[in-house]
Amino acid sequence: MIDELVAYTIFHLVINTIGGTIRWIYGSIWRTIFKKPKFSFKEYLYGPKKSKDHWDRQHMFNNGFVAIIFLIGLGWVLV
Repeated sequence: MIDELVAYTIFHLVINTIGGTIRWIYGSIWRTIFKKPKFSFKEYLYGPKKSKDHWDRQHMFNNGFVAIIFLIGLGWVLV
């Protein structure tokens, strides 16, 4: 039971970090081109600093979605 929980937590952490990194790179380039204010890396991982919600799950869902699509595409290219 504990092994499964640790594996799930590590997997979730890795997926969130991969997705957040991809979103941060894309967002930084996009916001530089259109001269909009940029967000920090932590905001891409955990949500906006001034969020009304204590735990903003939407960013983690988006990060997971982006990471899964990236890993599927990477696997498809490498195979």
